Amino acid sequence: MSEVRKFTKRLSKPGTAAELRQSVSEAVRSSFVLEKTKVVEPLDYENVILQRKVQIYSDPLRDLLIFPIEDVSLSVISRQRRTVQSTVPEDALKKAQSLFVKECIKTYSSDWHVVNYKYEEYSGDFRMLPCKSFRPDKIPSHVFEIDEDFEKDEDSSSLCSQKGGVIKQGWLHKANVNSTITVTMRVFKRRYFYLSQLTDGSYILNSYKDEKISKESKGCIFLDACNDVVQCPKMRRYAFELKTIDKYSHYLAAETEQEMEEWLVTLRKIIQSNTESSVQEKKDTVEAAQDDESSTQGKSENILESLERSMHPELMKYGRETDQLNKLSRNDGRQNLFSFDPEVQVEPFFLSLALFDLKNNCKISADFHVDLNPPSVRDMLLDMSASKVEDVKGRSPGESLVHGIPESCLRYIKRGVFSVTDPHAEIFLVARVEKVLQGSITHCAEPYMKNSDPGKTAQKVHKVAKQVCSRLGQYRMPFGWAARPVFKDSQGTLDAEGKFSPLYKQDSGKLSNEDMLKLLAEYKKPEKTKLQIIPAQLNIVIKDIPLDFTNCVTASYIPIKPFEKSCENIAVEVEELVPEVAKYCYPFTVYKNHLYVYPLHLKYENQKVFAKARNIAVCIEFRDSDEADARPLKCIYGKPGGQLLTSNAYAAVLHHNQSPEFYDEIKIELPIHLHQKHHLLFTFYHVSCEINTKATSKKQDTVETQVGYAWVPLLKDGRIVTLERHLPVSSNLPPGYLSLGDTEPRRQSSVDAKWVDGAKPLFKVRIHLDSTIYTQDMHLHKFFQYCQLVQTGVKEVPGELVKYLKCLHAMEIQVMIQFLPVILMQLFRVLTNVTQEDEVAVNCTMVLLHIVSKCHEEGLDHYLRSFIKYVFRAEKPSVTQAKMTHEILVLSMATILKQSADFLAINKLLKYSWFFFEALAKSMAIYLLEENKIKLPRAQRFPDSYQHALHSLLLAIIPHVTIRYNEIPEESRNANFSLANFLKRCLTFMDRGFVFNLINDYISGFSPKDPKLLVEYKFEFLQTVCNHEHYIPLNLPMTFSKPKLQRAQDVNLEYSLTDEYCRHHFLVGMLLRETSVALQDNYDIRYTAITVLKNLLIKHAFDNRYQHKNQQAKIVQLYLPLLGLLLENIQRVAGRDVLISCTAASSPASRDEFICNFASPSNRSSLIADKDSAALPNGHGMKREDSKGSLNSEGATGSPDQSENIRRSSTRSSVSHCSRLDQFEIRTLLMCYLYIVKMISEDTLLAYWNKFSPQELINVLVLLEVCLFHFRYVGKRNIARVHDACVSKHVAADRKSQTMPALRSRAGGMQARLQHLGSLDTSFTLNHNAGTSEADIVHQALLEGNIATEVCLIVLDTISFFTQSFKTQLLSNDGHNPLIKKVFDIHLAFLKNGQSEAALKHVFASLRAFISKFPSAFFKGRVNMCAALCYEILKCCTSKVTSTRNEASALLYLLMRNNFEFTKRKTFLRTHLQIIIAVSQLIADVALSGGTRFQDSLLIINNFANSDRPMKATAFPSEVKDLTKRIRTVLMATAQMKEHEKDPEMLIDLQYSLAKSYASTPELRKTWLDSMAKIHVKNGDFSEAAMCYVHVAALVAEFLHRKKLFPSGCTAFRKITPNIDEEGAMKEDGGMMDVHYSEVRSRSTDYKSSDNQLRFSFRLI
Repeated sequence: MSEVRKFTKRLSKPGTAAELRQSVSEAVRSSFVLEKTKVVEPLDYENVILQRKVQIYSDPLRDLLIFPIEDVSLSVISRQRRTVQSTVPEDALKKAQSLFVKECIKTYSSDWHVVNYKYEEYSGDFRMLPCKSFRPDKIPSHVFEIDEDFEKDEDSSSLCSQKGGVIKQGWLHKANVNSTITVTMRVFKRRYFYLSQLTDGSYILNSYKDEKISKESKGCIFLDACNDVVQCPKMRRYAFELKTIDKYSHYLAAETEQEMEEWLVTLRKIIQSNTESSVQEKKDTVEAAQDDESSTQGKSENILESLERSMHPELMKYGRETDQLNKLSRNDGRQNLFSFDPEVQVEPFFLSLALFDLKNNCKISADFHVDLNPPSVRDMLLDMSASKVEDVKGRSPGESLVHGIPESCLRYIKRGVFSVTDPHAEIFLVARVEKVLQGSITHCAEPYMKNSDPGKTAQKVHKVAKQVCSRLGQYRMPFGWAARPVFKDSQGTLDAEGKFSPLYKQDSGKLSNEDMLKLLAEYKKPEKTKLQIIPAQLNIVIKDIPLDFTNCVTASYIPIKPFEKSCENIAVEVEELVPEVAKYCYPFTVYKNHLYVYPLHLKYENQKVFAKARNIAVCIEFRDSDEADARPLKCIYGKPGGQLLTSNAYAAVLHHNQSPEFYDEIKIELPIHLHQKHHLLFTFYHVSCEINTKATSKKQDTVETQVGYAWVPLLKDGRIVTLERHLPVSSNLPPGYLSLGDTEPRRQSSVDAKWVDGAKPLFKVRIHLDSTIYTQDMHLHKFFQYCQLVQTGVKEVPGELVKYLKCLHAMEIQVMIQFLPVILMQLFRVLTNVTQEDEVAVNCTMVLLHIVSKCHEEGLDHYLRSFIKYVFRAEKPSVTQAKMTHEILVLSMATILKQSADFLAINKLLKYSWFFFEALAKSMAIYLLEENKIKLPRAQRFPDSYQHALHSLLLAIIPHVTIRYNEIPEESRNANFSLANFLKRCLTFMDRGFVFNLINDYISGFSPKDPKLLVEYKFEFLQTVCNHEHYIPLNLPMTFSKPKLQRAQDVNLEYSLTDEYCRHHFLVGMLLRETSVALQDNYDIRYTAITVLKNLLIKHAFDNRYQHKNQQAKIVQLYLPLLGLLLENIQRVAGRDVLISCTAASSPASRDEFICNFASPSNRSSLIADKDSAALPNGHGMKREDSKGSLNSEGATGSPDQSENIRRSSTRSSVSHCSRLDQFEIRTLLMCYLYIVKMISEDTLLAYWNKFSPQELINVLVLLEVCLFHFRYVGKRNIARVHDACVSKHVAADRKSQTMPALRSRAGGMQARLQHLGSLDTSFTLNHNAGTSEADIVHQALLEGNIATEVCLIVLDTISFFTQSFKTQLLSNDGHNPLIKKVFDIHLAFLKNGQSEAALKHVFASLRAFISKFPSAFFKGRVNMCAALCYEILKCCTSKVTSTRNEASALLYLLMRNNFEFTKRKTFLRTHLQIIIAVSQLIADVALSGGTRFQDSLLIINNFANSDRPMKATAFPSEVKDLTKRIRTVLMATAQMKEHEKDPEMLIDLQYSLAKSYASTPELRKTWLDSMAKIHVKNGDFSEAAMCYVHVAALVAEFLHRKKLFPSGCTAFRKITPNIDEEGAMKEDGGMMDVHYSEVRSRSTDYKSSDNQLRFSFRLI
């Protein structure tokens, strides 16, 4: 008991068991994982290419060895502008004084600097290659037997419309009889018979259920097998008997006597002519043979020459075939494997449009002012003053241009372009309507709202309006508003059907934007009764901007491309007021310098200074001085009809309101340079609205009375401050008023200001800055201010710059993004010009890191990428001999990574390392190109200090990836990927040997015991580096000569993963080594490695720089060690026991076993499906469960550990720790193998094969055979099923693993599917959503068919070359050796795996050549090869595809002819017997479907015999006819089996009688006895099955006894059954010479029945 409990004693607390199990599993894993691959020092690349310069330049394929010239260049691209001219004013840089403004202006006007990598499109994944398409324009459609309809009607008409056509037809009764059945009336069935003549002159009698011959024949009688016809009235009235040569009879009965007589006469005539022609033929043959013997004495004729003399065109064609012609024919059409009228208006109205966002409660656009008044109404406003008339009316010949556009064209713009960053359904377009100031809103709206006489009212309103316009034309008052929704949804779909609301009267107490948003919310509600409606109609069309939109100007009136010269119908962009949210921000690229001023409220109800201050107007001016004679600047954007830029603007006036609210928006164009005197001045006026015609003109002239001033300076501490301001109001404007700070207005000063209401803040104003050259951010402003001081020569204070740099961390994210290029460039400038102070460089890098991380967090990293690509340009350091930008940055990065305290900064640097590495690469490129160092030898381009710095950075990164990967998975993955991309770039710029060492050091940081995540990092790194555009030259695909001693010792130098190979071909060597280690690991790791390798090979295959076959051959030679790798893992690729069994001889029995292990033949479709998905590559049977696991890739869908444990325990091999590869892995590896074998030069391939032992050569052939099996076409019916099963495996794998490599996890299950179906191999892909559509399956089938065909042709090419190269070895031992057996197995595998019609033509050509080259293998010694070939060819003779039938018939004929020639024209008895045996087997297996098609094939064979001129003089044609007669006899005898398929008793009876009729021929009798046994087993009749096997054993024993090889014959079995004497009827005729039985190690088979158990042990060969 104590022993049992020993394990539990160690468990101190719950959960310890799990820990122990974990440690045990790790120990087990580490025990079989390969030792860490030895670090191989890479070659010194630069030295090697220097030393081998002559060899490289004399190589005809030197393009594969040399980097191209001018690989990298720097181009200056003119800044892309959307406007016709630059938005930056011409003299902007001269006027600018602030460093920040200067840098902004430089940024918006400077051109872009881009580093161009000439071959960059080749430096990514294969999907990025500049191919038009990876597939041919038209994918060939291939015909496959499996896709032909299973229930396809037999083309019986072909047998009834030949030579003589139908001779006689009619109803007859046919009896199903044999020797064991007593004839009675019951067995006759009524059938409709057709008697017709076939093309070979023979006659056939076909029976059908009715007159229609479209259905399959129910039976056929070949009259050349009949020798007599006699009446038999005893059986039935009008009955007659057709007797056959084999003493077998057909009983037929007519319905009338007359009909019987007619049938008898016709049949006798035919039988008589057959007999006569047969006698004559034999006589002719004997004579001809004698003539032939005398005439050809001393001459020997090659069979091909003899075929050429044949008169048959097909045979003549075959006679001209050679290996070379067959090869050329296979090259045709090869594919790459991996290969969408307005109403009358009485007074002027003014419209302003703006967008309001109800959801976010804000106004989101500037105002768009429109003047829709007709010209007659506009004229009412022009009577104000002569100067104004001139301004507006006149269009003088020398009219001023604004940015090249006549000013008059911009005065009445009616089209506005609004932009919305965040569209949604709660955005409204609000139209505010104003009119000329007249009185209260209610009073002015009343005439339009009351129902009085419209004619009189209009006259009255018009009269008053004329007076008002002439006096108060420049003042406006609010009148009404309307709104309409803009979008239907959040996708930006315009609400085109939406209409404006009615025009609502403006409430004088609800004027502000906040009030407007409340009104909109009210308008949205159904009950809108509170709002008063003014009867009016507003027609505004809203449309999406078309792509070809022309004649548009920016908000600053700069024309946008395309702009027509006509300048008609101009549209203006309305500025979008984007919310101050980072996600809506973007880096500024154009010059813009606008200030929006919003007067909000004046609180004047308590003022006592002015007597009248009711109708208050605010006049806004922008001034640059506070002197007495200062004038306002002309920089305020005017209203429609007026000047474009004016010196003042007025807000709308509220009648009789002492505390007015304002909603106006005043837009100002700010000057480039702002100083302390720039300010806004607000002047308040009381406007007299009274129109008193009787008053004196003097009194009437005082329209406006000044009632106060307010001002606000624009700058505070050098920055524009735009907060909402509350200003005091002064009643006077003393000179120097700016010296009165608004914060302390009461303090005594030299300036005398008279404040209203005790200097209280009475006026509220809001200012909004929309500038791309001024920032309101204090930290940014101070940083640039300090930089400017340093530039001007002020001595730096130690630590001061660091302080300002640290402050930048507090910068607002919006500002950071808007001025991104300016800020980043300044930081890089500071970094470059840093002196010996490391702290500055590190802090500068920290700020860069902060900005980069913030951009990523807001999802705006694409702006960073654009900055690096177009804007970033490393400047030269101001101090000579100082370090360059890239070197300082590398040192700073290494310093940050080594700081153990600040893990947050380290993590960010790793996560966003791409930015810094991209900056380094561009800085290096610019340094090389601008300093012209690109022309120097690589070793001299960069100083040693930089190389040391890079090495130090690499060493700093390694532990963060290899140790902290679990703690920071995303950061470590990003750093790994970015570093790989950077080192890939370094291979273009630097000493390549040095970079190889960096790569080597980095990969050395990984270990074979690493967890899955780290292995994925490693392969992601390798894949990225190997995607270098000049990956091929980096691997130096050339020969490296070796010392003689070494040459003798190591012959496998360039063919295996030796240290030397890995040194010379560094990158490919490293990748293959890592792949070989990964193949011994678990599924996910293998998957990653295999996919990386395959993608790289696909890239080579489609790289248009290397399409010549010699180039491709040189490239794939680099991957030769992969072939060795596959051979090492052959058991995992080919399945268990393949290597052992490939040397053993195969027998047809194994094929039979395979068929009987599957579904019943009655379910025909399932039989075919299963058969096609389970045929083993080497022709051996396997259990159904195994086949399913292998094919559907479900072997590892459960717990991976569990499945691997099962595999480990069950696999008997040296690699027992490795789990079996699944379907996807095998297919991918084989795809790579086939690509290499296809492309490699024949010389290299032969040299490679010559290094192998005979057993290894067989393994080479096994791989080819496995290719045919794994890429076989499974038919449209099975494609969806098989692929879904494969996908389920990968989806399960994805669920199982939460941390997959980028390759898999990012795209999730779909990526796995795409990868599984093989990018560009198996297919380019089937959509695996639930319910795959028919079109998808058809497309998938098309792709699968093309792959199967191409694989077939590659294997054919390879096996043909192998056969030529090893002909001597194949001929050894008279063609009976394991090597030829395996070559033959591959030829048979073509037929077994069902090729396309196109491929089969080449397969048959290859088989013809094979038979011609190795006749002794077929016609001498063992019969196995001949038997197997006959069986497969006969199966093809029943094909539904006509061309396949024709080819198979021709091959069968040539096989007989070759046999005949081999026996020196004596006989082809062996082939004859094997064909009969094969026919019997096929019938027994119910595999000989399509009787009519088979008969067609027999006709073709007969026709060949009839028209083969060289054979006419021999006995050959008559022997062929004899054979076809015998086959037809067998077919007739077995035709009834089909009718009794579902009646096992009758079926067995028929088979027994057949077996009895073959008592004299042991092989045929054994075939039928075997077949009977199988049917018994299927029906569960085990005793009967056992008895059949007893008879088989007795038959073999009798045969061996007669050959004196066995002590007793069949008599030894009498104790079991007395019927055993039947086996003694064997005849010792010539046919027995081909039968080979012997005693061998036995196999045990058990058959059980309810009453007894019999056991027999024997093995037949």
